[in-house]
Amino acid sequence: MKTTLTVNAREYDVDHDPRRTLLDTLRDDLGLPGTKKGCDHGQCGACTVLLNGERVNSCLCLTAMHDGDEITTIEGIGSPDKLSALQEAFVKHDGYQCGYCTPGQIMSATAMLKEISDGAPSYVSDDLQTASLSDAEMAERMSGNLCRCSAYPLIREAIAMASEVKK
Repeated sequence: MKTTLTVNAREYDVDHDPRRTLLDTLRDDLGLPGTKKGCDHGQCGACTVLLNGERVNSCLCLTAMHDGDEITTIEGIGSPDKLSALQEAFVKHDGYQCGYCTPGQIMSATAMLKEISDGAPSYVSDDLQTASLSDAEMAERMSGNLCRCSAYPLIREAIAMASEVKK
């Protein structure tokens, strides 16, 4: 089966098995290893990417379902020479330990900061009209991304720092 994907602003025509996940296509077919395979069940968030601007677990997406879609992976957020504000904050605040979950954490945080700037409420928001970047909001919105090293406080510090840079 053929599917056309725009990944990190570059178009790819992918010939693949219709049962192939987006995660496997990104890693194995397109050579983008930043998106990690953690649980392969959508429970850990290591495979988080942005799909048309929204965060998704790529291990739960079939490539065939996303013909014409835009995908952003960690490789599209920044580079070793020019880190994004979130990547810089993760380095400065040690928001990683082993680093395995870090790409998914950064992708999820990228989407979370946009959700908050758009005013999208979450389960812990004080009201349905506004959203603010509180510790409770970050914990709730990042709850789909597990860190087995338990660097959560440092991750939240990094996100808070990056949100200040974006203002």
